[in-house]
Amino acid sequence: TSDDLTPITVVTGFLGAGKTTLVNYILKEQNKWKIAVLENEFGEVSIDDGLVAESMDAPEDLITMDNGCVCCSVRGDLIRTLGQLSKRRKDFDAILLETTGLADPAPIVYTVQTNPKMSDHYRIDSIVCLADAKHLEQHLDEVKPDGACNEAQQQVAFADKILLNKTDLVTKEDLVRVKKRLATMNQFATVIETQRSRAPLESFLGLNSFNMEGILAYDPSFFDDESTKEKTHNTDLVQSVGVKFSGNLHAQWFNMFMMDLLRERAADLYRTKGLLSFHGQGDTKFVFQGVHEQINFGPAEKPWAEGEERINKFVFIGKNLDRAELTKSLMECLFKEEDK
Repeated sequence: TSDDLTPITVVTGFLGAGKTTLVNYILKEQNKWKIAVLENEFGEVSIDDGLVAESMDAPEDLITMDNGCVCCSVRGDLIRTLGQLSKRRKDFDAILLETTGLADPAPIVYTVQTNPKMSDHYRIDSIVCLADAKHLEQHLDEVKPDGACNEAQQQVAFADKILLNKTDLVTKEDLVRVKKRLATMNQFATVIETQRSRAPLESFLGLNSFNMEGILAYDPSFFDDESTKEKTHNTDLVQSVGVKFSGNLHAQWFNMFMMDLLRERAADLYRTKGLLSFHGQGDTKFVFQGVHEQINFGPAEKPWAEGEERINKFVFIGKNLDRAELTKSLMECLFKEEDK
């Protein structure tokens, strides 16, 4: 069961956001949690090596800290390192995978979920983006050629949790503005304000926030029709779109629509979540969540309650999303009595 699996938290974020400080805090200061920190360098240049400079030619050379945490530098072969750790994984409450220079965590998520050597031992617990309140806007504003999304926008889009760090270095007005902007880009990430990377670890570790049930915890106003909201000028390429409507979906049509959507738009869709009612499935409530074209789908833990209105909900986070078009296409998948 997933309770037996060791949770992996993937941490993304820009250089200077405070990742090394966070790692140092976990390894040297706190003593509630036993964590294996894997530093994964995807960039050309190793910048975060101050801490693990004396480390290891071979990945199995873990540095063990006084508080029982361990640290290890992974050069590329994550599967091998996690494989070696699996024998000792019960010693740890969690694994923190710190990624440098990686905008898109999808390959890691995919590997952990689909490689049996990984999925027998580990589960993705959450994707956490560490952001520097003072410089985040500048990173989000960075213009890439060909209208591509910059790394900061992608990191925000993928996150379940955003650790908004260095909040002591900005004014209240700046903080409000930054948080508002994060909310338009990624409505479902919880923002945790921190200084000097000291976030209570229980606020982002071991919560299983990367799960299919995540959509159940949404703020209902997120799904309200755009036209009733005050229009805010949103210049970010990345945005979150919520769609909801009542009725039962036609399973075959819905599957065809999703397959087409993911085939044509997978690169633009960073995260998707859904809560569904299908015709002919009784009171089973279905949920799904995905990263790009990798979708996990299945029954929710609790069924539709007796008399509960069957409201389908969808969340799409990505770029170039048209809410009206998505709503129309999804509503065309509703089962109509004459379809029998």
